[in-house]
Amino acid sequence: MAPTASIDVDLASEQRLSDDKVFHLLQNRRRRAVIRYLRGTDETVSMRDIAEQVAAWEHDTSVAALDSDERQRVYIPLYQNHLPKLDDEGVIEYDQSRGTVKRTPVADQLERYLTLEDDESATAPPSEPAADETADEAVDGGDDWIDAYLGATGVTSGFFLAAVFNVPVVSALPNILLASLMLVTFATVTFAHTVFGATSEIPLPF
Repeated sequence: MAPTASIDVDLASEQRLSDDKVFHLLQNRRRRAVIRYLRGTDETVSMRDIAEQVAAWEHDTSVAALDSDERQRVYIPLYQNHLPKLDDEGVIEYDQSRGTVKRTPVADQLERYLTLEDDESATAPPSEPAADETADEAVDGGDDWIDAYLGATGVTSGFFLAAVFNVPVVSALPNILLASLMLVTFATVTFAHTVFGATSEIPLPF
């Protein structure tokens, strides 16, 4: 009887991705970069190592020269979206809890569409909508707006506590005015979020 591991490899080799799935998986540059990183290795690798190298390629720099923001902007979309998607299609084995990734033979079907230089134009048809690229941008910019809402919460909490503990000036304000200031604080952040969009990184006063 053949070893179980050999049977698993044979089954993975026989798994075929449809053309639609191949184009969908390769239309996103970060998924292409993951396939490029894993090319030629059958070893289990760290998800963090992949994210750092992909970020370095995107910024045309070295891993050592990356700052924390540049790392996070790649790490989060890979962790939440792209690696699970590649895992679902059997291209990789992704252990999210351990942060490890292992290439499978199914990746061979994707690699043949990539040039040695990973030419961006040789992957997906120009008419294919890059919806995942937009999703990445939303994830990238989302943290800035989370910080903004947390800041607004801090400001309004400060007003409230100052009124409760009778802090001079604030405690002298009419209740209606104090409530209005709190409302305006949140309304300002919400309006800016709506107008500038989730990917905006405009500076806010808190």
